[in-house]
Amino acid sequence: MSEDGRIFFSSIGRALEEEDEIRLLSVGVDIGSSTSHLVFSRIVLERMDNRYVVAERRLLHESEVMLTPYCADATIDAAALGRFIERQYALAAVAPHEIDTGALILTGVAVRRSNARAIGDLFAAQAGKFVSVSAGDALEATLAAFGSGAAARSVREAARVMNIDIGGGTSKIAVCERGELAELTAIDIGARIVCFDEGGRVTRIEPAGARFAAEAGLWLELGAAPNPALLQRMVENMADRLMQAVRLPAVDAALAALLRLEPMKNERAPDVLTFSGGVSEYIYGREGGAFGDLGAALARAVLARAQQWGPRIEQPDQGIRATVVGASQYTVQVSGGTIFIAPAALLPLKNVAVITPALALDADVLDAGALAAAVRAALRQFDLHDGERAVALCYRWQGSATFARLDAFCRAMADGMAVLLARGLPLVLVGDSDVGGLVGMHCRQELALACQIVSIDGITLKAFDYIDIGALLPASGAVPVVIKSLVFPASAAPGLRAG
Repeated sequence: MSEDGRIFFSSIGRALEEEDEIRLLSVGVDIGSSTSHLVFSRIVLERMDNRYVVAERRLLHESEVMLTPYCADATIDAAALGRFIERQYALAAVAPHEIDTGALILTGVAVRRSNARAIGDLFAAQAGKFVSVSAGDALEATLAAFGSGAAARSVREAARVMNIDIGGGTSKIAVCERGELAELTAIDIGARIVCFDEGGRVTRIEPAGARFAAEAGLWLELGAAPNPALLQRMVENMADRLMQAVRLPAVDAALAALLRLEPMKNERAPDVLTFSGGVSEYIYGREGGAFGDLGAALARAVLARAQQWGPRIEQPDQGIRATVVGASQYTVQVSGGTIFIAPAALLPLKNVAVITPALALDADVLDAGALAAAVRAALRQFDLHDGERAVALCYRWQGSATFARLDAFCRAMADGMAVLLARGLPLVLVGDSDVGGLVGMHCRQELALACQIVSIDGITLKAFDYIDIGALLPASGAVPVVIKSLVFPASAAPGLRAG
């Protein structure tokens, strides 16, 4: 189908080399411990050389925000979520088969529920081609930092920007400088660690809620209304602990027990402070209703302390929707001819998460230990360190490809990815220059790695990408690579594709 003299598509069976424009219908689904919601978008990609880039991202429909439903046994009610998503598709006037691509993100306490994987499967089956992400604390903090616009603001204003994403079960804190994450952590503080019915009686108590209640001398009992004064004391204590996490250079035992990641160094205060997550809707006055939780009271307590602290408080680009500001996009690149695949039958690979570790590859002598440590740090940042799924490591080669430099690099990559390789997953390496074949051959012949190896080049990837690597193209010996990137708003920091 043509329009304005150009060809576009939004379905399978597409001849990419003949098309100048791609139009995709995308959906993002966020299932959190507190709320669940969807965002439908139309993404337009245009050809740039042999690659497609986002030219336009238009919001089609923002769903209602639903309090994530739970069953009596405290597991998430998948059936209720199924009915909710069906209603949102109807409101958006979109049929599931019309969706080209999307992202399903499970965050906060939702990730830890016993049926989280079943929920992921349910939504992936219902809503088309999804990249499914169970976002652990580090990844959720990262997503919130970029989705809220904190990373972009740190570039735009040349400022140190802290974003605090306060959800239902946890708060994620990230500090951004020059568009990159400088520090991050997460803490068990959220609006729904204690929940109430319309009569003010307790209906749910999370472990963190019981801990804070005990500190405040508050007795919480299911079906009973708590003492209002003591409940307020509990909320004030929560706000105090949160501010300690973002301000103090050292933590005491009580704070350490709440932290879900390593504490931040907090060597200097941020210039700008933004908030995202469900509680941010109260902080910025966008929400005034009550939802049977601590949200409104926690927002008032946190805001009062933030105003006394000193950093300038600004509006984020996204609040409650920060972690799902975009769904996924398709871009396509074709690898260079210098590649190494063993065995060839390994391809195609689908939905492979990408990491882009900070690798110092410009020295004459490469430090294999430091390179391996950088790989392990990147795996941990994106919650990929457990070895449950294949990961593509993207690198930018610098300098000559001497034997010594190749040897140090390959040994470091195998060392950094050792947990994944030990579990039988392939070593997937993606470079931007013509060394892919040399790297792959060195891994097999010199290091005698027995694992499956995919080493390709001529491809540029970014953090948050997921890729499909197609089978070898007989005519060229190259492979097609489909890139599924989480699309952030147009204000995203340099290095991320804006949509």
